Amino acid sequence: MIKFLNLKKVNEKYEDDLKKSFERVLSSGWYINGNELSEFELNYSQYCGSKYCVGTANGLDALSLIFKAYILMGKLKDGDEVLVPSNTFIASALAVTDNNLKLKLVNCSEETYNIDPESIEKSIGPKTKAILAVHLYGQSCDMNAIKDIADREDLLLIEDAAQAHGAKSEGKRVGSIGDAAGFSFYPGKNLGALGDAGAVTTSDELLAETIRTLVNYGSKVKYEHEFLGVNSRLDELQAAFLSVKLKHIESDISKRREVAKEYINNISNSLIRVPNIKCWDEHVFHLFVVRCNERSRLQDYLSENGVESQIHYPKGIQDHLAYADYEFSEGEKITHDHYSLLSLPISPVMLEADVQKIIALINDFK
Repeated sequence: MIKFLNLKKVNEKYEDDLKKSFERVLSSGWYINGNELSEFELNYSQYCGSKYCVGTANGLDALSLIFKAYILMGKLKDGDEVLVPSNTFIASALAVTDNNLKLKLVNCSEETYNIDPESIEKSIGPKTKAILAVHLYGQSCDMNAIKDIADREDLLLIEDAAQAHGAKSEGKRVGSIGDAAGFSFYPGKNLGALGDAGAVTTSDELLAETIRTLVNYGSKVKYEHEFLGVNSRLDELQAAFLSVKLKHIESDISKRREVAKEYINNISNSLIRVPNIKCWDEHVFHLFVVRCNERSRLQDYLSENGVESQIHYPKGIQDHLAYADYEFSEGEKITHDHYSLLSLPISPVMLEADVQKIIALINDFK
């Protein structure tokens, strides 16, 4: 069976360095808010091109804490509206609604599957205060167009970069384009920890300091609590593991691009639509998503022939039971067809023979 993602094999490449990192943290006797975290935050902010990075316990917390901090800073308030793409993981929506902000869904581009700038402009209303730009599948949104809108309308621009570590927009890395960005380092991400982990990047010193306080129970000084904070710290061990893998992220991205090029150059089945890549040097291919009007039959066919695939995402935000009682307007109905998208295996450790097998199978699909 060709796995969708073989995490054991992915991390075997770094096994010696990961073990050394574990031993270093273990022997240090310091497991929270230490040198490993500081070093990773510095290196990751430099990698993204932002001034600050604040580690968090996971990607959802990273996004949620951005909104929470902006509320404390007086830039957002209960009931303010945030524009969110209809095609995304539920965490993007939860970060908004968990902060008593109004979620408003915006349609996505049929070409990139990312939030559509024209639809953003049509969706802006008197209560709109922020845009959440989700860089889906490893490809940046059209950030020049979106930033122009945000600047013109005086809206906060927040990046959900959970799937886009290292991706660029017009030469600038995500995480440094908007006012702030939330990252997930879930194990399956392009930069993945060996457990849950996340981070916020920003060049706003006050925002970074507010989030740094919030993640530590709202405290800068022990037993003195300035805000109603949370416990959402990136621990020393995960920070050390991430520092190991950060050194290799560019070579891993290059290998992902090689697999994607093989797929795009060689899949020739008229029933299958491959992604339209605007700029190869800016897409990091966290996922490789094809479109097929007979998705279920294609997925079953691949499984029967020893290939795992996945669906990202089988439901729109408004279709989840969690939002059954939430008020969505008719204008927020998805025009984008969720029911034809299928993610094929892609990773920096895929064998060439496996890539060729998948291509041959897809070309033979009838």
